[in-house]
Amino acid sequence: MTEIAKETLAKEEALKKHLAAHASIALAYSGGVDSTYLADVAYEVLGGKVLLLLNGSPSMPRSELAEAEGIARERGWNLTLIGTDEFENDEYLKNDADRCYVCKSGLFALMRRYAVERGIAVLAHGENADDVADTTRRGHVAALELGAVAPLQDVDLSKAEIRVLSQHRGLPTWDKAPLACLSTRIPTGTRISRADVGRIERAEEALKGAGFHQYRARHHGDLCRIEVMPDQMGKALEPDVREKLIAEIRAAGYRHVALDLAGYRTAGAL
Repeated sequence: MTEIAKETLAKEEALKKHLAAHASIALAYSGGVDSTYLADVAYEVLGGKVLLLLNGSPSMPRSELAEAEGIARERGWNLTLIGTDEFENDEYLKNDADRCYVCKSGLFALMRRYAVERGIAVLAHGENADDVADTTRRGHVAALELGAVAPLQDVDLSKAEIRVLSQHRGLPTWDKAPLACLSTRIPTGTRISRADVGRIERAEEALKGAGFHQYRARHHGDLCRIEVMPDQMGKALEPDVREKLIAEIRAAGYRHVALDLAGYRTAGAL
């Protein structure tokens, strides 16, 4: 077990005090590193006064949705599956620079309705201290507008610290790869469709099934551009792996499959 710095432990104690100041919390939960850690600490502090809201949007892979539900079930957390309607919203589907803001506005508005109906005092989400520097994550604007708090950010917990604390708590997500919504695989300005998001999901399931830890299937019409970590490119080119990936990604609806030699990078670095 990695030794935890005193400063990091102090931040977790500050987080507990932060959460204890609220009578009840509705938390945007995705099963990712940050929201799972926040849910675990919130339940330690507030118990049944925490409601996790999991968005079952088509932009979330079904396998990730199942994993998130499984963690909540194993931990005995109070989970409600909700569904936003961004795929009915042209402002989202046109995929301009405001896509993330439009999506999060819908999510937090829906969360607020659930919270009001159940008498829950506070909305919360899992942005961490590192997210402040990422100017591509415009969802935080929507969160602020709808009064959602970011407890991890408020106590200055970084992603690296959250991973260490998650491992200490025995959370299975401690080393989970970052996962953005599937719509981020489509270039800004290219219209989003359910069909294309479904193709992307199938392509990424092929990469996941092949044993890649961090990956993206970038959508360019009939071409799927694969990103994996540089140290796993050799694996992608192994004959058996390469042929299986080509077959499965073509079966998802792509004519061409390309391996990006630059390797995996976040959407903000594209």
